[in-house]
Amino acid sequence: MSRKNYTFTSESVSEGHPDKVCDRISDAVLDAFLTEEPEARVAAETFATTNRIVIGGEVGLSDQAKLKDYMGRIDQIARDCVKDIGYEQDKFHWKTVEVTNLLHEQSAHIAQGVDAAADKDEGAGDQGIMFGYATKETPELMPAPIQYSHAILRRLAEVRKNGTEPALGPDAKSQLSVVYKDGVPVGVSSIVLSTQHLDASLSSADIRAMVEPYILEVLPEGWVSADTAWHVNPTGKFVIGGPDGDAGLTGRKIIVDTYGGAAPHGGGAFSGKDPTKVDRSAAYVARYLAKNVVASGMAEKCTIQLSYAIGVSKPLSIYCDTFGTGQVNDAAIEAAIDSVMDLTPRGIRSHLGLNKPIYERTAAYGHFGRAPDADGGFSWEKTDLVEALKKAV
Repeated sequence: MSRKNYTFTSESVSEGHPDKVCDRISDAVLDAFLTEEPEARVAAETFATTNRIVIGGEVGLSDQAKLKDYMGRIDQIARDCVKDIGYEQDKFHWKTVEVTNLLHEQSAHIAQGVDAAADKDEGAGDQGIMFGYATKETPELMPAPIQYSHAILRRLAEVRKNGTEPALGPDAKSQLSVVYKDGVPVGVSSIVLSTQHLDASLSSADIRAMVEPYILEVLPEGWVSADTAWHVNPTGKFVIGGPDGDAGLTGRKIIVDTYGGAAPHGGGAFSGKDPTKVDRSAAYVARYLAKNVVASGMAEKCTIQLSYAIGVSKPLSIYCDTFGTGQVNDAAIEAAIDSVMDLTPRGIRSHLGLNKPIYERTAAYGHFGRAPDADGGFSWEKTDLVEALKKAV
C-alpha cells in the first residue's frame, strides 16, 4: 500500500533560465517551419552561452527553395525569443548576441522509416517509451508540487514584464516541498526561490519582501504557515543570469517539463521536435489519456505508458497503473484505450491537431496542466474522451 503521509518536492525554472531560453528558440524554429508546412520535419537543438547562440539539427520541407528561405530567418527567430524573454545584458543581449545556424536537411535514412507509407501506415520517428500521468490533487489534474512551482514563476514573469516589478530579471528557479496527509496535499513545508534581480543593491530580504505577496497569491489558502521555511536567494546576490551566468541546452529540463518527478519519464525531451517524433506526440497523448481516465472518475490517479519502434506505426505496448485507486480493472482501461484511440503517430497528430505552430508557448512553465487554447494549443489537456472511455470499459 502506498504511503499516505509524506513530503514531496518539485522544482520549476523560468523562461529566462538558460536551458529554457534554448527550449524556446528550438520550439520557435519548429513553429516557423510548421507555419509554412504542417508536415515539416524539425529536430532543432540550441546551445547558448555568453554572447553566443548555436542552433543545429535537422529540418525538412517538401519545397527546397522555401527551405533555403527559412534557413535565412533563423537568426531573427532566435533574437526575437531572447528579446521577448527580456535579456538586455552586456554579455547576452538580443541585439548583439552572435547566432550560428548549423541546421541541415533531414537524414534520408531517418525519413524513409517515417515516410515509407505516409498515406496509411506512417511509422514512428524513433523507438522509445513515453509516460503520461494525472492525479486529482489539483483542479488541473496535476501533481501539486510542480503545478504550483510553475504558478509562482509564471506570476513573477507577469509582474516583471508588465512593469510592476522592474527590478526582477528573467532568470529564476522555484522549488516547493508539499506536505501530504492521507494522500492529500495540505501545505508547504518549504519554499525555495532564486530569482535574478537587476538592482545589485538588493539583499535577499529585499527580494523576499518583493516576491512573497505574489507567492502567497498563487498558493492555496492556508498552505503557508508560520512553520513554512523560506529560502529566497539563499546564496545572496543574483545579478548575472541566463546564458551569461550558465550555459543552456535544449532538452535538459524534462522533469520540469512534465510532472516534477511525481511520475516516470521515458527520457526523451520535447522541445524542437515536430510531432512525428513520438518522444513528443506520444508523451502528449499519454497525458491526454491519463487525464481523461481520471476525469472520467475511473481512478484518482493514473499513469499510462506507451512504447514504439522506429518505422512501426502502432504502439508495441499500452500500460495503465491506477495505483489501487481504480474503479475498474487496469487491464480493462488498457483495452478501452486501444479501442477508442488511434495511437499511430498519424492518428495521434490527427486526433490532437498537432500539425500546427503551437509549440513555442509550451517551452516554459510546463507542457501539462495548462488550459487548452482556442487555436489548438495544449489540445492534450482536453477531457473530451471521457464518454468514449466510459462506454468502452
